[in-house]
Amino acid sequence: VSDTRTPETDKSGQLIRQLLEEKGHPVAGHRIVRDEYAEISALLREAAENPAAEAILLNGGTGIARRDVTVEAVRDVLGKELPGFGELFRYLSFAEDIGSAAILSRAIAGTMGRKAVFAMPGSTGAVWLAMTRLILPEIGHVMREIYKDA
Repeated sequence: VSDTRTPETDKSGQLIRQLLEEKGHPVAGHRIVRDEYAEISALLREAAENPAAEAILLNGGTGIARRDVTVEAVRDVLGKELPGFGELFRYLSFAEDIGSAAILSRAIAGTMGRKAVFAMPGSTGAVWLAMTRLILPEIGHVMREIYKDA
């Protein structure tokens, strides 16, 4: 989610794809959308209809600037929120990386139907932290829980 990134400059998106593929998770799609509520919502709806996608990972637009609306768009489609994702992301950011500036992060995760949704900040450091410490270690468990009632 960015008003300025292109496929060539989207280092965080490239890192997400690389880390997923290294762990054997196929990437069903990738797109850059502007930090606009309607565009993010449309992307979420489209991903929800993609049978090849089990999880939807977004990066960017999670700060507190006026244009940062990823969290609002994601929160509005979640059936269940996973507050621990944001809590742990901020804790790890505080402890390992950025200190008290961690309070500016609004990372969020939850379920949307039978899909997992994770929204993380746009910096490559934040993506590395979220992917390696939280998302990749737990994505299998998250999906098993989502599919448990199938």
